[in-house]
Amino acid sequence: MSKSNGGEIHERGYVYNFHFQLVWVTRYRHAAFTTPKLAAEMADILTKIARLNEVTIEQMAVMPDHIHLLLSFKPKYAPTNVVKAFKGGSARLFFERHPEIKSQKFWGGHLWSPSYFMSTLGDMSKTTVENYIANQRKA
Repeated sequence: MSKSNGGEIHERGYVYNFHFQLVWVTRYRHAAFTTPKLAAEMADILTKIARLNEVTIEQMAVMPDHIHLLLSFKPKYAPTNVVKAFKGGSARLFFERHPEIKSQKFWGGHLWSPSYFMSTLGDMSKTTVENYIANQRKA
């Protein structure tokens, strides 16, 4: 794997340059990461999950009741599987470290809400790509 100056990542057989914004909230929006130590622990857990799943976290914010990530990963991985790895793995590891939080705030046993927001980002805007494709036959 190599990265060019333009941000493209070169793998054997393909080149890619895409990024995903991923946001998800705690169940019932209960604040779980209320101290710097708890937020740092969740950041550490998310970093380990990313490493295990060949995901690059380009930016991260652990808020008291939600997570923001800017990610990049190989095109061979489905975005939904990446989300499952982060949400499932982080809940399990966090509750192993803090069973008291699970019993006090998350009595249903779920750290995260079942929903999430994910969007793709890139160096080119949607309008640029639309114009490029529309003008292919004219060239």
